[in-house]
Amino acid sequence: MDAKKEKPGEERRRYIRLDTVFPVEFRLVSPDKEKFLSDWLQGFTNNLSKGGICLEVNNLKDELAALIKNQQARISLNIAMPIGGKPVQAVARIAWIKEADAQLHKYLIGLSYEEIDPRQNSKMMRYARAKKLFVPAVFFLIFILSASFAVGRYINLQLTRSNKALVERLVRVIQETGAAKQKIRVINKDRQALETKIKDLQSRIAEASQEKEALDAQLKSEGQGGAQKIEELSVLLGKLAADKSSLQQELAALKHKEDIAAEELRRLDQNKLTLEKANLDKMYRWLETHQNPRTGLVMSFEGDSDIAGWAFTYDQALLIQVYANFEDAERSRKILDFFSKRAERAGRQFLNAYYVNDGSPAEFSVHSGPNIWLGVAIVQYTRKTGDRSYLHLAEEIASSVIALQNEDKDAGIRGGPQISWYSTEHNLDAYAFFNMLYKITAKERYAQARNKVLNWLLKHTYDKTDIPVKRGKGDSTIATDTYAWSIAAIGPEKLAELGMDPDKIIEFAEQNCAAEVSYLRPEGQSVKIKGFDFAPQRHTSRGGVVSSEWTAQMVISFKIMADFYRRKNMDAQADIYSQKAREYLAQLGKMIISSPSPSGQGESCLPYATQDFVDTGHGWMTPKGKATGSVAGTAYAIFAYYDYNPLGLGE
Repeated sequence: MDAKKEKPGEERRRYIRLDTVFPVEFRLVSPDKEKFLSDWLQGFTNNLSKGGICLEVNNLKDELAALIKNQQARISLNIAMPIGGKPVQAVARIAWIKEADAQLHKYLIGLSYEEIDPRQNSKMMRYARAKKLFVPAVFFLIFILSASFAVGRYINLQLTRSNKALVERLVRVIQETGAAKQKIRVINKDRQALETKIKDLQSRIAEASQEKEALDAQLKSEGQGGAQKIEELSVLLGKLAADKSSLQQELAALKHKEDIAAEELRRLDQNKLTLEKANLDKMYRWLETHQNPRTGLVMSFEGDSDIAGWAFTYDQALLIQVYANFEDAERSRKILDFFSKRAERAGRQFLNAYYVNDGSPAEFSVHSGPNIWLGVAIVQYTRKTGDRSYLHLAEEIASSVIALQNEDKDAGIRGGPQISWYSTEHNLDAYAFFNMLYKITAKERYAQARNKVLNWLLKHTYDKTDIPVKRGKGDSTIATDTYAWSIAAIGPEKLAELGMDPDKIIEFAEQNCAAEVSYLRPEGQSVKIKGFDFAPQRHTSRGGVVSSEWTAQMVISFKIMADFYRRKNMDAQADIYSQKAREYLAQLGKMIISSPSPSGQGESCLPYATQDFVDTGHGWMTPKGKATGSVAGTAYAIFAYYDYNPLGLGE
């Protein structure tokens, strides 16, 4: 064989070296490959090329090193690749040798292949190249991911800031609008006072003028007396005229001031309308963002760690309607699919709450109200989309509720299968549900069930002399939602027909349940908010609390009453209710907060109430957290803004 000696530099120039470490078993064989000159030894590839390797060997015996230096041997190799499989076998000649560490007897040996399977060699080279590129690729990927994360975080931060700024602008504009209205009221009061003074002066001027004219006439006809009095009246008239002129100038300045204030109010109102619409859109985005892609459910409260990830059935029923009314039926179907295919039931009815992430039960209680609301949502979805594929589920719910109704001698609906109390709220829900089902299916059994519910309400909860609407059978507690839902579920026309006065129902709720409170916003600003409490604050030690959901329910009732009177051509009364609806809806605008979670991106939402973790007066507490977003409060505010009554089919 050609024993031509090659220098290390020549070898390196011939091949592109790849720094790759493979374990190598090797032994020395005679130049004719007929005789083994050593046992199997251990080494590593220091680098690798298509034509050979640089072999790194530790503790190499001197006699073997001498054979290698004198090129009196060939090297038989078993090169192990980390990716598995049989070692790559090869025979190589010695190109060069270099002592790396004399004390450790460490050598670097350059080898050129004489025998190797080309396919195995290519495989080794592909792996080596891939490994050489792997580390830079990993670092590049990490860099890209880090950069993407940083960009995403920056965009998210900017979006969050922008959304928070939008909320703060709305709150500021609402406050400025209130201040402008108050300013106009003060100006109007001052103007009326000036106009009264001017009117009084005009009367005094008229009286003095008449008296002066009479004296002038007497003086001319009789030629005697009164000259001094005439002079005094002339002086008085001059003074009164000057006073009148001064007041008229003051009035003109005040009217100019009023015009400027009115123009400023118009500008603020227009700005408020724009910001309200923008924030309502952001509130819908908040409801979109938090829908779980696996279950379709949305957590009911964002910010309360005790019920984190809970999706209350009632809230999901509201969301089905919100999504459907925003022409987003696919999101509604995700929730409906969960309840029709996956949700665990207790008997024939659904549980009160499920976990968002996997749909497992979060609360095993079963109440009639949430089940009825789910039925209401299905009917509303069916009417909105024309998709009747879930109507069977609504009828299943209706059957379970009718079964409860049949168990009561007065045809009332208990709070649940295992519950003994009767709720006005649940029976109002049932009235609306059966009424809707009858209209959409024309099945007489639903009309009969509806009429039975109404008779039960008249007998047990509607009191025409004391408290117009009791909370339940034998329960005279005042609950704001029963007043709002009486208007929304039964309607003012039907109430009047039954001998109930819808105006008195609204008036009673305003007199007993309206509250004006200080609300400490998450950013630290304190604002005054007028809305509706869960119950009369005089009955609770906590003081007044404004509920976003129950205030929005009252706004819907005000709008229903306005429509009722407009249909009767009683525009003045209709305007009173419309004005109340606008005022309370604007008050809700001051409660809007930015989403407290990173995923929420600062989107707008409403807290459940102006105070966290306080007694509602009805057996449950408001959620914990100073900035806890509420699905129910947010959804109902959207209903109120867009004039949608969830308890009516909207005829």
